[in-house]
Amino acid sequence: MRHLRAEMRHKRYFWGTMNESAPGLYSLPHAVFLRRLAGATRGTSLDARLGRAAFVALRLVDLLAPDEHTPSPDAFHYQHTATERACRGIPADRPETGHLIGVVESTADAFHAHDVGLVFPALFAYAHYLEDEMRLEEALDVLETLERVGGDAFRAEDRIAARLRLARVLRKVNRFDDAEQAYEEAAALAHGIGDRHSQLLSSIGRAYAVMGRGNLGTAEQSLRDVLADAAAVGDREAEALGHQILAVALSTSGRPSEAIPHEWRAYQLYEDQEARMRTLSDLGVMLLIVGDPDGAERALTEIVRRGAARDVLNNAMIELMHCASFRRDRVGFERWRERCETQLGTMPANILTDFYLKAGIGRARFNQFERAQDLLAKALRTAGSAGLHEFEFRIERIRAGLRDCQERCEATPEKVAEPSSQTRAVREVSASLAHLET
Repeated sequence: MRHLRAEMRHKRYFWGTMNESAPGLYSLPHAVFLRRLAGATRGTSLDARLGRAAFVALRLVDLLAPDEHTPSPDAFHYQHTATERACRGIPADRPETGHLIGVVESTADAFHAHDVGLVFPALFAYAHYLEDEMRLEEALDVLETLERVGGDAFRAEDRIAARLRLARVLRKVNRFDDAEQAYEEAAALAHGIGDRHSQLLSSIGRAYAVMGRGNLGTAEQSLRDVLADAAAVGDREAEALGHQILAVALSTSGRPSEAIPHEWRAYQLYEDQEARMRTLSDLGVMLLIVGDPDGAERALTEIVRRGAARDVLNNAMIELMHCASFRRDRVGFERWRERCETQLGTMPANILTDFYLKAGIGRARFNQFERAQDLLAKALRTAGSAGLHEFEFRIERIRAGLRDCQERCEATPEKVAEPSSQTRAVREVSASLAHLET
């Protein structure tokens, strides 16, 4: 892991071109958080203040690192007081504020108790939050900080959890070699303490990384092997995750009808409510792909009815808007579009891009091609600013086909697409969804 950390420092995924108004920022520790300052229109904006607070909070954490000169209690108290003031100066109702205050408080506890393990929960939770917000560059920085200040001083269980989280974020930024290496290291640590559950999670993660490289066949076989192992030892959580990722592999390879039963099985196996809602979100998307808007709406409406994490709820509302336009239900489309627009300020770039894209598709379905072009242009700009290249390619393809679509619609009235043929298994899942409210 030491050489992986060194590589992350010298070959940062996120230390690319910084804002020209802030030369030299790339050379500073935790520079990724200063990008919020460099990109802000005003230094007093909330995002700039949060970035500044995160930077100074992590500089405080750095004082716990074994290769740092240990400050005197008075020096630490001075820096801690200044850092705490910076964090408490931002709105308390922001989730990130709570995380930063927790990091600062736990750092003080760790310093005074001479126990670096006390900082692990708060720092790990902050990395999780940043990952959920799709601030992946920042999440990597926090996870690297966690490893640097604690390393082998953390409990084995915590080191495994951190390594798995690091692997997942590396996978999400398409650094598959590093991700696979981190998964292997997590598996080795887990084997050393007899943690079979983490070994299974590592195997699932490695299969996901293989899938990210485009080797869907190998990933599918690996996941089926893991599913057999998880079922044999009765590990419901690992089995649920295996079914969920296998569903992604099958859907990505153009077999959504085969994927849907696996997604439903994951929903049945999961005990965690948040994981169940995320599974329903994926299920809704797949059901719409196979032409079952009724089943898709049942799954997505259940998310809205029960409540879920903000990103899952926003995704569900966007997909419900998409379902309505698929049906050519103008009233339903406008209703869900308006609900989505109330959340635009909370949406990370990937979800915001998806909203503009599907709102644009909806406008095109209702023959509002000029408005559709504007929305697709917004989607493209948002994706480009965030480096979401896969989204950019998809949007460009849709924009290129919009003119042909307009010409066909002007020549002949458009008809709603007929549902594709569905397998018995898909029909059974759709019927099961109808009983969720009962």
